[in-house]
Amino acid sequence: MLLTAGAFAQPRLPQGYFWKKLPNGLEVLVIENSKVPLATIEIAVKNGSYTEDAEYNGLSHLFEHMFFKANRDYPTPEDFLKRTQQLGALWNGSTNVERVNYFFTLGKDSLKAGLKLMNAAIRFPIYRKEDMEKERPVVDGEFQQLESDPNFQLWFEVQKHLWGDLLNRKNPIGIHGVINSATPEKMMVIKDKYYLPNNSLLTICGDVKHDDAFALAESIFGDWAKSDFDPFVKYPLPTFKPLPKSEYFVKEATIAQTPDMQFSWQGPSYSTDSASVVAADVFSTIVGLNSSKLQQALVDKGLASTVQMNYTTCKYVGPIDILIEPNPNKLKECYTEFMNQLSHFADANYFTDEQLKDAKAILMRTGIHSKEKPSDLPAQVSFDWCSTSLNFYTDLDENYQRVTREDIARYLNKYLTGKPMVAGLIIKPELSKQTNAVSFFTAR
Repeated sequence: MLLTAGAFAQPRLPQGYFWKKLPNGLEVLVIENSKVPLATIEIAVKNGSYTEDAEYNGLSHLFEHMFFKANRDYPTPEDFLKRTQQLGALWNGSTNVERVNYFFTLGKDSLKAGLKLMNAAIRFPIYRKEDMEKERPVVDGEFQQLESDPNFQLWFEVQKHLWGDLLNRKNPIGIHGVINSATPEKMMVIKDKYYLPNNSLLTICGDVKHDDAFALAESIFGDWAKSDFDPFVKYPLPTFKPLPKSEYFVKEATIAQTPDMQFSWQGPSYSTDSASVVAADVFSTIVGLNSSKLQQALVDKGLASTVQMNYTTCKYVGPIDILIEPNPNKLKECYTEFMNQLSHFADANYFTDEQLKDAKAILMRTGIHSKEKPSDLPAQVSFDWCSTSLNFYTDLDENYQRVTREDIARYLNKYLTGKPMVAGLIIKPELSKQTNAVSFFTAR
């Protein structure tokens, strides 16, 4: 039996959100928000570094840059730029591990024209050799700029240890040699594998009516041919190997004016443990409170200037990171006390009921605040569409409020307490020698 577009199972959505799947598999989400007379058009693709082997690492990011260059309707970058100026459009894109997205924000009266521009860019790109020769150094320059940051150097070294031979699957910025040797043919490989209607989400947000927006989307994107394959079935992703043991390193760098420590674990995957994805955010918020034992033991005692804990939501193994800027004069003491705190994270009394309540209130306020700007909403929804689900996006704020102590204990015991980690320290050579950092910053 053939299913009509309206016959697909409807996801749970907040008030003012409307969803439809077109016959070609393209999902269309319309968010009615009339705060300002603008519309934001975003298209997101399940693509990013997690789809890249070593030969292609960084090319999803380069693809993002080339997206705004030339296409069938606007065959030169100058033509494309002129059209965005005529529409008064703001535009940009981003590439991360599990999503690539592109957007235009323009006046609501230009919605149809904006959708046509997006359709031309996503479906009919032109990769001119001369444009790629100009853009490759730009993308590689972003990489070089990051490399001048000691925090990036520390992060990148941690990633090497955390993901091993699958580093490329977690590294959106790419590899210099791959970026600098990219060809139009390789761009087309990415497009043909992943830039498919049945692997994309089109979001229209702003001062629009959902019935009108759906009609426009179907009239413009409806003839985009559906692929006869699921890209993640045809091109299966490799499985990340668990860390067999903890790994430590001390990286000496003259640009590290102050030392930094990073401790990272392989955390939950939404695809297998969505409950821990939610619990991870709540616990990270708890230890970020000024009243937390971690902050009091390190920051209040003068052992560190900052301590941050984060979990990055991923469909496939999100990392857990703790970043510490230690007092250079108390480096060993800071590390020793952190390891002491880490050993108590899962203790029943490590945080109070009041702190759990405060963390939930912070997450609720943060969620409300993040949704105040209409043009920000498409990117928030598409991130979850790519790495979790629309239902997860809808339920997240409420699910934070449902997290229990037992949920947090399960998360900590499963992914963090006593589990292998990667520990990295970046430090100036003279301070490394003075403190003999390698003598204490090591696995026991």
